[in-house]
Amino acid sequence: MSAASVRTFSSLTLSAGLLAGLLIDTAQAQPPRLDVPYVPTPEPVVAHMLELAEIGPDDYVIDLGSGDGRIAISAVQDHGARAAYGIDLDPERVSEARENAEREGVADRVTFEQGDLFEKDISQADVLTMYLLSTVNMRLRPVIFDTLKPGTRVVSHAFNLGDWEPDRSDVINGNAVFLWIVPAKVAGQWTIEADGQRYQVELDQHFQKVVGSVDGQYGGLNGQLRGNELSFTLNDRLYVGQVNGRSIEAVPGKGAVQDWVARRS
Repeated sequence: MSAASVRTFSSLTLSAGLLAGLLIDTAQAQPPRLDVPYVPTPEPVVAHMLELAEIGPDDYVIDLGSGDGRIAISAVQDHGARAAYGIDLDPERVSEARENAEREGVADRVTFEQGDLFEKDISQADVLTMYLLSTVNMRLRPVIFDTLKPGTRVVSHAFNLGDWEPDRSDVINGNAVFLWIVPAKVAGQWTIEADGQRYQVELDQHFQKVVGSVDGQYGGLNGQLRGNELSFTLNDRLYVGQVNGRSIEAVPGKGAVQDWVARRS
């Protein structure tokens, strides 16, 4: 190869390298594609969401799509949560949220992270808040039901969870707000012992709704879960119990059957 050819080849190689580097830098500079457009939740709606969640001093709040951080910050500052965490795909919003937390003096208890909410472990949340879209909510639904502990409060602004009916829904200044209490998992076979009787029960569960066959007769039991508490009617009598792993133990209540227990068969 002649010297001129070498110079030409080297020049082409250098140009290709510079172009590749430029393309990489350009790709890295592109903002992430956002699944949800940024629309701030109005302050009265923020307040109502957090009131619905009944936040206490032991609660850890996770806010999905945290935007400017107003929900996570208010959870700690105005409602006494022990800590809050927000995640958002937009680095500009994350930077803004961190600045807001610093300005409000809660940066020691409120943290924000840039990232994909579907890659975040949310299982430690006591309260989960979100203002996303229906399509995103539906992708999140199995994660919420399968990984969050019973009793976790989930609050959504504007968008529901399909046929998982909310435990409560309100409208604040034209904005819908939904609350779900993550239910315990009770589907399967149980033996109920009450008043000297023993019943073989097969429970079917659709989120917080429970129906069951009793001694092979379908529809003999209808119930509702609220976290770990299961209430149901059987033979026209009310039962209220606390789900504890493989057993359900009676909870004292007016008009409810006392001293009963259920165990997984």
